[in-house]
Amino acid sequence: MTRDLTIGRIADAAGCKVQTVRYYEQIGLIPAPPRSSGNQRIYDESAIHRLTFIRHARELGFPLQAVRDLISLSDAPDQSCDAVDAIAKTQLSEVNNRIQRLTALRRELQRMIEQCRGGRIADCRVFEVLSDHSLCETADHEAPKYP
Repeated sequence: MTRDLTIGRIADAAGCKVQTVRYYEQIGLIPAPPRSSGNQRIYDESAIHRLTFIRHARELGFPLQAVRDLISLSDAPDQSCDAVDAIAKTQLSEVNNRIQRLTALRRELQRMIEQCRGGRIADCRVFEVLSDHSLCETADHEAPKYP
């Protein structure tokens, strides 16, 4: 039996905010629900499932387009999961790349701090390195790209 749920109830059940539910509805990740005679959104249990799926995918770092693709693929449960696996593998690759960049950032920050001699700001190694990317030990971390 499905029951009619308000936007606040499904947001609470899925662990997100009402604004998030409205946003996902606006961008088409969840279908627009029917409305009551008082123009209030009325959801069913499937909305909680969909929101929980989206929230968990986002927590795992999947971009919105990947979430959209996964939802679309879930509408055909009898097909091969090769496309789903490919999306997950792409996300894993992105996570591994981020870990590699963060590890390089950590090493560079540690090195920069360890090389700081203390004393005056005018002689501070942290400022030196932040002002000149070429003083970094490696280029494994991304230098900012400004217009």
